Amino acid sequence: MLAAGPAALLAVGLPGCASLGGSASTEPDAALRAVLAAPHRSEANRARDVWRNPGPTLAFFGIRPTLTVVELSPGGAWYSEILAPYLRTSGKLYLAHFPADSANANMRRSRANFAERMAKAPELYDKAVLATLPTATGAPEVPAGSADLVLTFRNVHNWVSDKSLDDKLRGCFAMLKPGGVLGVVDHRANPGTTLEAMAKSGYVTEAFMEERARAAGFVLAAKSEINANPKDTKDHPNGVWTLPPTFARKEVERERYAAIGESDRFTHRYVKPA
Repeated sequence: MLAAGPAALLAVGLPGCASLGGSASTEPDAALRAVLAAPHRSEANRARDVWRNPGPTLAFFGIRPTLTVVELSPGGAWYSEILAPYLRTSGKLYLAHFPADSANANMRRSRANFAERMAKAPELYDKAVLATLPTATGAPEVPAGSADLVLTFRNVHNWVSDKSLDDKLRGCFAMLKPGGVLGVVDHRANPGTTLEAMAKSGYVTEAFMEERARAAGFVLAAKSEINANPKDTKDHPNGVWTLPPTFARKEVERERYAAIGESDRFTHRYVKPA
């Protein structure tokens, strides 16, 4: 894994864009450091900080405690339990999940389980809003043009598979204020990987991500290598799910995959032009 620093950061000049889009710092503020060290975070979740780098990643995206933030597909709430207390006093957090009326029973169940998780921890989530993933026109609970920051962590490959990526990106564009930021982290495929291979392996090329973001109206503001892992060869039999934390092959070569660690990931910051 590469350390953050000048060699790990590529910033693209954006004359006229808001300061949030132009920020390039990877140093978390004191409030964020306090949340990361807070006792509500389990030891298991803290152990993944070395791979997910939440402080530098959120700082790179321009997080501030007064912002309106949308997290897409919050999953097991790994990032949500950081964002919710950080934004609780002065900001606003929307957690955009599957539709409550989805035709897919597993999706309905997943959303209900997440709602239960929020209800059991009001000290974290009492000010957060359980919202719905965006369609091409935005999310119904998030007013158009109201969000400062939309975040997605390791979800793009799923939207490649279900062919919803373009609609999701257009919806993000609709939710954001002019000058607002879309922050994206995902498993990085080798250049030239086909769309079919991306959908199968869970790895996405940076070029494809940039192309689809541009098509939705975004401008690439900066890239960072803070979530890179050069040990990841990306040629695993079960794709990215071969590696921790999933270990799709169970005990087969588990030590080998554990030694590689979590996947190599790109980290992109896009801006909705002002």
